[in-house]
Amino acid sequence: MRESVIQRIEERKIIAIVRGIPDKEQVLRVADAMYAGGIEFIEVTFNQSAPERFSDTTDAIAAINEHFGGKVYAGAGTVLTPEQAQLAADAGAQYIISPDMNVDVIQKTREMGLVSIPGVMTPTEITQAMRAGADFCKLFPAGILGSGYIKAIKAPLSHAKILATGGVDVHNIKEFQNAGAHGFGISGPLVNKAWIEAGEFHKITEVAKALCNAI
Repeated sequence: MRESVIQRIEERKIIAIVRGIPDKEQVLRVADAMYAGGIEFIEVTFNQSAPERFSDTTDAIAAINEHFGGKVYAGAGTVLTPEQAQLAADAGAQYIISPDMNVDVIQKTREMGLVSIPGVMTPTEITQAMRAGADFCKLFPAGILGSGYIKAIKAPLSHAKILATGGVDVHNIKEFQNAGAHGFGISGPLVNKAWIEAGEFHKITEVAKALCNAI
């Protein structure tokens, strides 16, 4: 299962980041809109400032799995501890994404047979993450670092599978791909709160299609 998820990430490339939507029914409407536009990977993040709401994340992950029956790959984001990784796995998450490079989280993720995607910025963090067992490295904030940074990183670390996250949109996604990014984590351009509140889910679908077409 883990290897097939890795292969599919490399094929489809885009992981949509769903943050700050507590209602799982609304999460499903967003997921439907993204899937209609060609996006198959949806990361639901933990809200670290409200541990009492962690169940919002796990409930949404479980709901996505049930709703799509395997057509969409649900994962957990902003995972900071092995305990949170376990909560996500129990809900059916297939990949674990973190904003930082935590060896304990990477190892726990691999022990559970899930795909590990820690957050990194420097060459040292990238190599440490890979030694610990990371499958991909989430380079954040990619928009600030720029595509040139990825190209420079990939020169000595050509084997590193980089997911550019933060500041990637339809206008620059191809630039990051050409620089060597294996995939992308995208939130703001897709999960537009104003569109969601207005029920304009078709706009999410349109952006999803544009992103997929761009790569």
